Amino acid sequence: MSTYSSRRNFIKQVGFAVAATAIPAATFASLVKETLPYKLGYASITWGGKDAQAIEEIASLGFKGIQLRANTVETYANKAGELKELLAKHKLLVPVFSSGNINVNVAEKQAHIDKHLKHARFLKEIGGGPFLQITNNARPKDRQPTTQELKDLGMLMTEIGKRTADLGITVAYHNHMNQLGETPEEVEQIMAASDPKYVKLLLDVAHYFQGGGDPAKAIVTYKDRIEAFHLKDVESPVPGKDDPKSYRFVELGQGKVNLPSVFAALKQVKFKSWAIVELDGVPDPVRTPLECARISKAYLEEKLGTKI
Repeated sequence: MSTYSSRRNFIKQVGFAVAATAIPAATFASLVKETLPYKLGYASITWGGKDAQAIEEIASLGFKGIQLRANTVETYANKAGELKELLAKHKLLVPVFSSGNINVNVAEKQAHIDKHLKHARFLKEIGGGPFLQITNNARPKDRQPTTQELKDLGMLMTEIGKRTADLGITVAYHNHMNQLGETPEEVEQIMAASDPKYVKLLLDVAHYFQGGGDPAKAIVTYKDRIEAFHLKDVESPVPGKDDPKSYRFVELGQGKVNLPSVFAALKQVKFKSWAIVELDGVPDPVRTPLECARISKAYLEEKLGTKI
């Protein structure tokens, strides 16, 4: 029997074993290494604005892309070419760019459109794209958001998306705790109010989980709208805090998100775009951003069987 046939039969037998004995997905994945049909990137946010360092260290780990933030627009004002050369040197793409917040305050509508259009032009100038990530700072402090506020957000993102589309850049809405779109129900209303031609969903699996949702189910539900997403983990409650609702984002595999089910869902819907590993800040001060990234990379490769 050939080596290929032996391997194929082994995989087939293991697959039957998984179905029969409910072996956890992580265990099965560790048995068979596979190259993902989508690309893996890493977000620069952990480096706190030290973009050159983030670019060098993320590239050193083998990631193919980096998600930069709006601060780079000012840092590299009038020298976008320098940033483009730095990215090329380290063979990194910028598939997703964090463009910052918008607000549903009608009086600020044009200012928000102008800001994000400026960011889209910058992304185009550095050879990045195609996704411009947008969040919001419009969640009321003393009440639940209204249906109209959620609708207004979807409509405003659509207006931005219509303009960035001329540059080949697509708006990607990022669900987020403490913003409009904190809960699955709110995300559903926002997506329903936005035009799918101009607004996609950048699903953050940790924010979605913390907001009370099942990320794996969301991937299936929004399979036609998700063209980029954040691989992320969250710990809740935070050790040492009295608040049972406290949370903090941690390296992959260190929190409560069922990441094997997320990967299974991605495979089910045949996802083929960009997955960005994100960690907002270093959860343990004794570690560096690079060390945190290594922990997440090790989880992806050793526990889930993925290849960076």
